[in-house]
Amino acid sequence: MSFEAEHIVIPPAIGFVWNARVRVAPLLHVRVRDALIEGRGSGQVSLLSSFTVSADADTPEMNSGSLHRYLAEAVWYPTALLPSPKLRWAGIDATRALATLTDHDVSVSLEFRFAATGEVTGIYTPARWGKFPEGYRQVPWEGHFRSYRNRDGFLVPTEGDVGWYVDNEWRAVWKGHITAFQPRTER
Repeated sequence: MSFEAEHIVIPPAIGFVWNARVRVAPLLHVRVRDALIEGRGSGQVSLLSSFTVSADADTPEMNSGSLHRYLAEAVWYPTALLPSPKLRWAGIDATRALATLTDHDVSVSLEFRFAATGEVTGIYTPARWGKFPEGYRQVPWEGHFRSYRNRDGFLVPTEGDVGWYVDNEWRAVWKGHITAFQPRTER
């Protein structure tokens, strides 16, 4: 389904708030809010932005899954990918490197895949926590990024998709086109 969302991230803090509104029928919408704040992951789905349909927060699985998401989406706030005491990089080969991010006693790793020109073309992990009808489980997760543009001095992808491997088949759960990018300005 089509949706509009706002994604707020303020590096160097490791966290985000993602707020989406999905129109499901005339006069009917679903609000989806995901967040990672001070190491605690959360997610909530509400009908008409008022009636909670599903919610979960601050479980080890949510915290880890949200940290994986933050690391993957750092392609849109690339200064967060600079090596630091919390983010370590290890080369795999000429086009891949493993990034390991640790925050609030949770560590996650993602394989980053690069084009010859240096842009991130994708991410992959063999085990990201996700919530499925049968409960939480770790499943391979992969994302792809493309159509890089210079936005306010940052080279960022304007298109991407992510998905889970279910029964050895990759299934997209999010496809997006970035319509606006606004870097934080110091005041």
